[in-house]
Amino acid sequence: MEQRFEAYLDHLCDSLGHVDRHEGLRGYCQGLMLPLARKSVEPLAAGIDPHAVRARHQSLHHFVAKSDWSDERLLERVRAWVEPALLREKGTECYWIVDDTGFPKKGKHSVGVARQYC
Repeated sequence: MEQRFEAYLDHLCDSLGHVDRHEGLRGYCQGLMLPLARKSVEPLAAGIDPHAVRARHQSLHHFVAKSDWSDERLLERVRAWVEPALLREKGTECYWIVDDTGFPKKGKHSVGVARQYC
């Protein structure tokens, strides 16, 4: 499983341009795979590197919020990875349904206390 995940990340890194962005993507994806209750940058940083949370938080935040990479190119690489698996069975219809992540908002004092999408 770990080798397949690394191969997938290698495939995705090709879309990021400069090699300095690769570690950010790897850390972010690794954090998303951890069994954490919250998946924002700070808990991801703590889960990935508990001894250097502040530094990891800064690097993950930079990758997510400030680094110059194309989400369209990254999603194209995701599609290029997934599509062959979907099309393996000749003569069968196959669908890839992608849903965003949403959760019920907690609390009564914020604007828009309905479903919160992230």
